Amino acid sequence: MTLYSDGRYNECEKLFVQMVEARNGVLGDNHPSTLTSMANLASTYRNQGRWTEAEKLEVQVIDTLNRVLGDEHPNTLASMANLASTLWNQGRWTEAEKLEVQVMETKNRVLGGEHPDTLTSMNNLAYTLKGLGHHDRAISMMDTCVDLRTRVLGAHHPHTMSSLDTLNTWRMESVSITSVS
Repeated sequence: MTLYSDGRYNECEKLFVQMVEARNGVLGDNHPSTLTSMANLASTYRNQGRWTEAEKLEVQVIDTLNRVLGDEHPNTLASMANLASTLWNQGRWTEAEKLEVQVMETKNRVLGGEHPDTLTSMNNLAYTLKGLGHHDRAISMMDTCVDLRTRVLGAHHPHTMSSLDTLNTWRMESVSITSVS
C-alpha cells in the first residue's frame, strides 16, 4: 500500500487489476478477498477522479457483498460509504446523503451510537448535509460528533481534532453569513 499512500495511483491500478484477475481466477468473483481487491481498485479510480469507473465497480462490489455477506456486514457498509464518497465528490449530494443515512443507521443499530465507525459515518453525513446547504443541521450533527468523539476517542485524537476544526470553521462561516445578512 506504499504506492497508494504515495499517491502513485497509476501503478496501484495495474497491481489491483492483476490482483482482481488473480483472485477471481483462484477464489472466484464472490469471494470476500476478490471483492476487497475490487474495492481497492475502485478507490484507486476515485482517487484519480475517474468517477464513472469507480461508481460502476463500487455498485458491483456492494451488490455482491449484500448477496454474499449481507447488508449489515462491515465490508458492505464500508463499500456503501465509499460509493457515497464517489457521489459526494461529484456533487451528487442527495444520492450520497441517502447512502450515508443508511450506513449510519445500520452502524448505529449494529455497532452502537458511540462506536468509532458510527462516528465516522456521522462525520461524513454532516459534510454531506453541508454540501446540500443544510448548514444548521450540518453544524448540529458535527457538534454531536465532536462531543461523542471527545468522549470515546479523547480530545487529542486526530479524528476528534479534525471534526472540531471543521465545526469551528463552519461556525465561523455561519457567523460571517449572518453578519452579512
